[in-house]
Amino acid sequence: MGTTTKLTHSRTNVEKVEGLLYAIRRTTNDKVLGVFRILLGGLFVMTGLMKLFVPMLGEAWSGQLIAANIPFYAINVRVVPVIEVLVGLLLILGLYARIGGLVVINLMLVATYVHLVVDNPALFPLQPNEPVIPLIAIAVATYILWRGGGAWSLDLKASK
Repeated sequence: MGTTTKLTHSRTNVEKVEGLLYAIRRTTNDKVLGVFRILLGGLFVMTGLMKLFVPMLGEAWSGQLIAANIPFYAINVRVVPVIEVLVGLLLILGLYARIGGLVVINLMLVATYVHLVVDNPALFPLQPNEPVIPLIAIAVATYILWRGGGAWSLDLKASK
């Protein structure tokens, strides 16, 4: 393989990555989508911080993981709230909102499972036992995954 061929191949790979990143960030100035994205991001920042800094809610979160037999308890009890805060901030900013939506869907699928298998109401102090909030979050995140970050997002600025 000659030098010219290697450079052309490298350039082609870089162009593919740039095209993928553009497709991930592409969005429109949809204000309803922007509002949903910001609200979902705020919800995740809030719930992550509450799990980390409000003892009663941290204990409930810990109890949910144990009662549902979620694997890797020692990692999940500490890392998931941090991920929730970070993904919430990305959603609020509208930075790679589709990736944030994908993370939210995965987190909320596990949350739905927890709601369905744990039958101790004391472990859900601020929400219903039914998975109402996780299912709404999945719906909003799916909309974000489909349409992008919407209005007031950094993704929109990159799309122009």
